[in-house]
Amino acid sequence: MNKIKLPIGKIPPEILKNVVFRHLGVRNPDVVLGPSLGVDSAVIKVGDKVLIFSMDPVTGAEQRIGWLAVNINANDVATFGVRPTFFSTCILLPEESTEKTVEEICLQIDLAAKNLGISVIGGHSEVTLGLKRPIIVGCAMAVTEMGKYVSSAGSRAGDKLILTKGVGLEGTAVIANEKREILKTVVDESLLNSAINFYEKISVVQEAVLSYSFGGVTAMHDPTEGGVAGGIHEIADASGLGVKVYKNKIYVHAETAKICTFFKIDPMQLISSGALLISADPNFAEGIVNELKRNNIRATIIGEFVKDPSKRILIHKDGTTTPLPRPVSDHLWLALDSKFML
Repeated sequence: MNKIKLPIGKIPPEILKNVVFRHLGVRNPDVVLGPSLGVDSAVIKVGDKVLIFSMDPVTGAEQRIGWLAVNINANDVATFGVRPTFFSTCILLPEESTEKTVEEICLQIDLAAKNLGISVIGGHSEVTLGLKRPIIVGCAMAVTEMGKYVSSAGSRAGDKLILTKGVGLEGTAVIANEKREILKTVVDESLLNSAINFYEKISVVQEAVLSYSFGGVTAMHDPTEGGVAGGIHEIADASGLGVKVYKNKIYVHAETAKICTFFKIDPMQLISSGALLISADPNFAEGIVNELKRNNIRATIIGEFVKDPSKRILIHKDGTTTPLPRPVSDHLWLALDSKFML
């Protein structure tokens, strides 16, 4: 067995395929959509309806961790075109935590859930030995009709690829919060405060539901760990396709650009909760973009999917091409690494 140390962050795809996906317990015909590459939620048949179920942790942030836990899990469900309705959570706290710590996290969860119309239905909370920072594992759920949803596995060759808002949104907010003291010596205070407020952009529920309702959506995915580059690969993995992406079409906020330049990280490989990747029938793509813009949501066609799964390229402004980077580890960890500042 290979004993090479794993990178920080998501388990690499080859280990998911060769290890994780080979140990899934009993097969059940009610599992309509189970574990596979690039798919972040399960679909389970319950009577004449289906339950869409997603689980994700928050491990790289301390500020607004409860807010993030609700929103990133709600996003995974919303990428199926369905509005999430239930949330459960497991809160793990370091030993020095106080009642105030618990209250702050729970207030954040409550506010985020109310904003999205979600009911918190239960969970677990504990102080855990060995933790240096809080960890929250969240679970979001929704119920819908059979067949009235999409997944990240539905893209087709020729479909257009749409990106909303821009790259690196969550990463920008987390780094601005966690590294504020060093950043305020090199970044304008108003820009730094604006970067911290990117937390308000984290939800993709509105744009996901709007896009699916408009029609023509074949797949959606929210790019979390690994950023937009990783998220594009995940749709391509799930759908068995290649992709070409136009780099000059990818929007990078000034706040993200400044922070990424300082830490020498790639905004396309920075955790990007708050952005939404949409695969759309080419006859509907412009209409979806215009519908989102009418609702004050930035959206741009940044590429298209192709038949050959080995062809995943980034096309630069001068027409040259390079392979679309597949992140080994999210660039958030490079910025948060304490050794960076030594």
